[in-house]
Amino acid sequence: MKLLFASDSLKGTLTSAQTIELLGKAANEVFGLCEWEGIPVADGGEGTADAVISAARGERVPVTVHGPLLETVHTYYGSLDKNRAIIEMAAASGLTLIPESQRDPRTTTSFGTGEIIKDALERGFTDISIAIGGSATNDGGMGCMRALGVRFLDAGGEELNGTGEDLIRVSSIDTSGLDSRLNQVRLTVMCDVNNPLCGPDGAAYTFGKQKGGTPPVLDQLENGMINYRNIIIQKFGINPDEIPGSGAAGGLGAALCIFLGGQLKSGIETVLDLIDFDSRLHGVSLVVTGEGRADWQSCFGKVMQGIGERCRRRGIPAVALTGSMGPGAEKIYDYGIRSIMTTVNGVMDLNEAFNRAEDLYYQGAIRMFRLIALGMEL
Repeated sequence: MKLLFASDSLKGTLTSAQTIELLGKAANEVFGLCEWEGIPVADGGEGTADAVISAARGERVPVTVHGPLLETVHTYYGSLDKNRAIIEMAAASGLTLIPESQRDPRTTTSFGTGEIIKDALERGFTDISIAIGGSATNDGGMGCMRALGVRFLDAGGEELNGTGEDLIRVSSIDTSGLDSRLNQVRLTVMCDVNNPLCGPDGAAYTFGKQKGGTPPVLDQLENGMINYRNIIIQKFGINPDEIPGSGAAGGLGAALCIFLGGQLKSGIETVLDLIDFDSRLHGVSLVVTGEGRADWQSCFGKVMQGIGERCRRRGIPAVALTGSMGPGAEKIYDYGIRSIMTTVNGVMDLNEAFNRAEDLYYQGAIRMFRLIALGMEL
């Protein structure tokens, strides 16, 4: 029997790598010394770069860039081989980089994300994947494009800084200085939302509040985004609102697709391809996956869905160990996950569950493997 462990992190408690260690310890206790392998995974959100770097045996590339408020940020991206790089937008332009009291989507920029892309170009990478979850920005991707040579001009021909409050002032776009090396790059944009750039489901109204936007601010940003969209239509003949996912990361999804020719793709599917997950299934008897909470959202581009579908296509059973279950969790059974077990084993508040996360996960793994051992005897 060969086991494969491929769980997402349990946000705020256990990393993907920690789940592997605990599952391996539990498997050895229940089955004796057994053959198992662990692969860190993520769905394109927080921790994606680290998971892919680890699973693909890549390396961190340190880089110093500007953060969402143009502060200095020392961060990194991943080198998987001489051609492939993995970037997390949140590493340079993420919401967690800004204290809650300073969050305002009018003043933030994605400039630092563009600086990371530029660094990857200078190092010769030609296949770049970008995870765009967790942004602090609502600048339509202007900051990112500015770092790569695009100029956004107001009615007087003056160049704009490329923050959210500049959207309403854009009058023309000059792409003549766009880094020509991008023509030789395959760009994959890891995105699991279908929101357009503008409208009630667009970047400002859907995601702006969590970035510090009040209702009047969101109205201002929406008006600016409509102006920006119209200028893009005039310049490129493309309506960003017709591109599902263009509103992701405050409109960065639109900029990466329209200015750079990026292709939007499911985060988990991109991760599984980057780490060559299908080849890891050879000879595997059972896959154990999971995430912090299983509910109806687990069927929409999350780790369990991606793992389950890959396993189902190969006829390999997959089970999940999760922190908790919510409404609609059972829908994941339609995607190749055969059963779900939770780590919480009694009535407790959230703080207790978080504080005891490691022990609860280990004991949950023991219970799961004992049931699997019983099934093997029947």
